[in-house]
Amino acid sequence: MATKKKSTITAAPKAGGSMMPWLGIAFIVVLLDQVTKITITRLFQLGDTKPLTGFFNLTLAYNRGAAFSFLSNQGGWQRYLFTAIALAAVAFIIYLLRRNAGQRMFCWALALIMGGAIGNLVDRLMHGHVIDFLDFYWRGLGHFPAFNVADSAITIGAILFIVDELRRVNKH
Repeated sequence: MATKKKSTITAAPKAGGSMMPWLGIAFIVVLLDQVTKITITRLFQLGDTKPLTGFFNLTLAYNRGAAFSFLSNQGGWQRYLFTAIALAAVAFIIYLLRRNAGQRMFCWALALIMGGAIGNLVDRLMHGHVIDFLDFYWRGLGHFPAFNVADSAITIGAILFIVDELRRVNKH
């Protein structure tokens, strides 16, 4: 009579869940970001503006710098700096997602930030600049710097990260 051997293969421990949902969220952010940028660049020329409300325009702008056009007037070296920062951030976020995949709000924050970073990284690699098109302003106070879907995801992710951290601190 043959005896069956029990399998000795064990799964690697998961850190509370799979990374796949978080990578999926990041992918959706990148997809939405790139589709909106492709659409705006096909409908607008650089500098074109279409008012939609009394506080919001669509406008095509190029940002060679970082947030709020930081370092945008430099000689071009900033493209490589911000590309390197984005690549390092994505690598670190993947590491954090692997270790903390079960922490929902933390991973939502990371996935949104990663998707936004990749969306703007694609622009830098393909065009040498980031494509911005969302232009908010308020009477007499001027225009907020134009931004895009990737920037919005990064901002929402940062807010979620802060909220998650405050909740964690308040528990202890």
